[in-house]
Amino acid sequence: MDNKKIDYLIEKHNSEASSLIQILLDIQSENHWLPKEALERVSEKLQIPLTRTMHIASFYKAFSLVPKGRHEVHICMGTACHVRGAKRVLETVEDLTGIKPGETDVDMKFSLETVNCLGCCALGPVIEINGKTHGKISVSETAEVLNSYK
Repeated sequence: MDNKKIDYLIEKHNSEASSLIQILLDIQSENHWLPKEALERVSEKLQIPLTRTMHIASFYKAFSLVPKGRHEVHICMGTACHVRGAKRVLETVEDLTGIKPGETDVDMKFSLETVNCLGCCALGPVIEINGKTHGKISVSETAEVLNSYK
C-alpha cells in the first residue's frame, strides 16, 4: 500500500488521532492486513507513538499484522454448528485449501479462521466468506461454495 493511499485514508478522517481505529480499519479493508510501513506512516501523520499504534493493531482481533488472502473464510464452531457437523466442514475446507485455521494459502486466495459464533445458530453449520453467510452447509456443498470465490 503506497503512502498516497494511506494519506488519503487519514485525511478522510480529518487527520484526527481519535480516528486511529477507523483509519486502521480502512487500511485493513483495502489491504487485507496492516503492514508495518502503513502503521509507521499512520503514527507519523497522526503524531501518535508507533508503540501505541502497534498496541491497538495487535489488541483487536479485527486487525491482522500478517498478510491475508483475498477471501477470508470464517467457520463457526459454536455449539449449534458443532452438533450439526461444523468439524467435518472445517476438515473439508482444510483439505480443499491446504491450510489450517490462522493460515493463508500460498496463492493468497484464502485465509481460514474459526469463530465461536456468527450469530445465526439456526443456519448451522455456517461458513462466512468475505462477510457473506453460507448456512446449513454440508460437507458435499463445501467445495462448490469455495469454488464460487475466484
